[in-house]
Amino acid sequence: MFESGEAVARAFFDRWNEGDADGIGALFAEDADFVNVVGFWWRSRKAIRKAHDYGFRRIFQNARVEITELAVRALTPDIHIVHTVSTLDGQFGLNGSEAGHRVAVISMVTRRGPSGFEIVSCQNTDRVEGADTHVVDSGGLRPASYRS
Repeated sequence: MFESGEAVARAFFDRWNEGDADGIGALFAEDADFVNVVGFWWRSRKAIRKAHDYGFRRIFQNARVEITELAVRALTPDIHIVHTVSTLDGQFGLNGSEAGHRVAVISMVTRRGPSGFEIVSCQNTDRVEGADTHVVDSGGLRPASYRS
């Protein structure tokens, strides 16, 4: 079905924008891993599909993602690592209003399976401009910069 890691990564974003949890699940290997932006680790195609279904119903009904950068590293002809930078707009905030603009770095390990390339591992990380790391203090976990 997909002839490269790039093709299956682009399909992930297309299906995300369609709110298609079943379609997203189908892109992943049966025993795939997905780590989301807050560190939840889903360890199967079924769990990845279920988590995306919840997100599309409760958080991301009107959201859109857009790839702004994509790079592929072919480790072998059958194993490709794909890194993307993407934007997300239209997420629902906790009070029901639209949340602000987000930027993410999403990394995928893909491999050629019997039906073409599939995703075996994916990690989604929010990019926080100006931050060096996160710190935990009385206000909870927050981005921090150590630059003067």
